[in-house]
Amino acid sequence: MQTDATNEISVTLIEDHDLTRVGLRAALQRQAGIRVLGEAANASSGLQMLQEVRPDVAIVDIGLPDMDGIELTRKFREQQSGLDDGRKTKVLILTMHDSEESVLAAFAAGADSYCMKDISIDKLAEALHATHGGNSWIDPTIAGIVLRQMRQAVPDSMGIETKTVTISAVKPEVEQLLENSPLTERELEILELIVAGYSNAAIAEQLFITVGTVKTHVRNILNKLCADDRTQAAVLALRSGLIS
Repeated sequence: MQTDATNEISVTLIEDHDLTRVGLRAALQRQAGIRVLGEAANASSGLQMLQEVRPDVAIVDIGLPDMDGIELTRKFREQQSGLDDGRKTKVLILTMHDSEESVLAAFAAGADSYCMKDISIDKLAEALHATHGGNSWIDPTIAGIVLRQMRQAVPDSMGIETKTVTISAVKPEVEQLLENSPLTERELEILELIVAGYSNAAIAEQLFITVGTVKTHVRNILNKLCADDRTQAAVLALRSGLIS
C-alpha cells in the first residue's frame, strides 16, 4: 500500500458534489497525518483511481450518479479478493443516507466504517485513523436507527442469563467463535445496546443492573467475539448477521 516516509494515511475521495468534495479535501489536508492522493466525481472514475492509487482509506459517498457507493464498494472488494487484509484499501462510507437498509447493505458489501456527513472534521479524522488501524467506525446515530427494527428479534425470555441464543445467518468464522463460547441472552441484549451507542451507565439504567455488572458482560462479549473494543464488537455484530 502506498504511504510516504512519514507514515501518513493516504486517502482518496469519491464524491459527486463538487463543493463538498473540494471542501472535504481542503479540510483533510489541514489534518496532521492525513494525505489526500486523489478525488473522483463518479463511481467509474473512482474505481479506476482506487486501482491505480491504492490508498490506505477510500472515502465513498453512496449517492453517486453512475453507480451507488455500495455497489462500488462491492465491485472494489471483488477486485481485491486476492489480497491479504493488510494490503487492502479500507472503505469509509460518508453519506447522508441513514436508513437501516443502506447501513446493512454497505457493511455487507465490504465497507469498514460508516459516517454521516454532518460529522465534524476532527471526528472524521479520528474515524480515518481508526479505520486505517484495522478497527471500524460506526456513527452512533446510525446504530440507533438500525436497532429500532431489530428489537423484535430479541427473545422474550431475556432475563435468564444461563440460556444461550440460536443465531442464524452468521458468517463461518463468527459461527465458530460462538460454538466455542456462545453468547448468553443477557450478553446478546447488551451487545444490541452497545451497537445502539449506549454507554455502560446507560445500559445499566436500561436493564436495571449495576455498572460493574455491565462491565463484566462487556468484557465477556469482547472476549467471545475476539474484538478489541466496543466499536469492533458492534460492527462485527452487524456485518456478520449476529444482530439482524
